[in-house]
Amino acid sequence: MTISDKKIFPRKNDFETVYLKNIVSNPNIIVGDYTIYNDFVSDPKEFEKNNVLYHYPINGDKLYIGKFCSIACGAKFLFTSANHTLKSISTYPFPIFFEDWNLDKKHVASAWDNKGDIVIGNDVWIGYEAVILSGVHIGNGAIIAARAMVTKDVPPYTIVGGMPAQKIKKRFNEETIENLQKLQWWNWSYEKIQQFLPYIMSGETDKLFL
Repeated sequence: MTISDKKIFPRKNDFETVYLKNIVSNPNIIVGDYTIYNDFVSDPKEFEKNNVLYHYPINGDKLYIGKFCSIACGAKFLFTSANHTLKSISTYPFPIFFEDWNLDKKHVASAWDNKGDIVIGNDVWIGYEAVILSGVHIGNGAIIAARAMVTKDVPPYTIVGGMPAQKIKKRFNEETIENLQKLQWWNWSYEKIQQFLPYIMSGETDKLFL
C-alpha cells in the first residue's frame, strides 16, 4: 500500500487537487500511484464525466495513465466515438440512429473509426486544457504544453505543443533518456524515492545511476 492509496486529497485544505486513481470508478480507466489532477473550475472528482469524453463501453477502449503524472485543469481525453467514420460516403452517424433507419443495433460502433486506447506513461505532465486524441501513446517523462492538441504519439522525455502538437525539444540528451527509461524510478519503493528525492528534484540525473 502507498500513501496515495489512503486519501483523495494530497494536500490539507486543497480540494482542487486529487489523487486521480482514488476518484475514478470506470474499470476502463486505469491510473497509477501518486498521479494528480487539479481543477479550479469544476469539482476534480468529476474527472470521468468532464475530462474523459466519448468513452463508451461498447468500444472496450481504455485510458491508461501511469504513476506520478500531473494533469492540469481542463485537460481532455477524446475517445474513439468522437471520430465519425471516414469509410462511408457520408460522415453522418447513421448506425447510432438505428431505430430511425431500420439498421441492426449490433453495428452501432461502425458509426466511428476505432483508434484504440490512450496510453499515458509515467511522470508525464499534461498542461492546461490540452487535448489527447484516441489511439495516442505518450512516453514517460513527456510534457504536453497548455492547450496542445495531441494527434500522434509523443516520445519519452519530449516536450510538445501547438495545434496539432509538434515537438519543441527533448528534455535530456539521448543517453540520459535511455538511462532513465531503464531506471524506472517511479517503480521504486517510497523509501528509495525519498532517499534519492534531492537528486530527482534538483535534476542531478547522474546521482541516480550510481
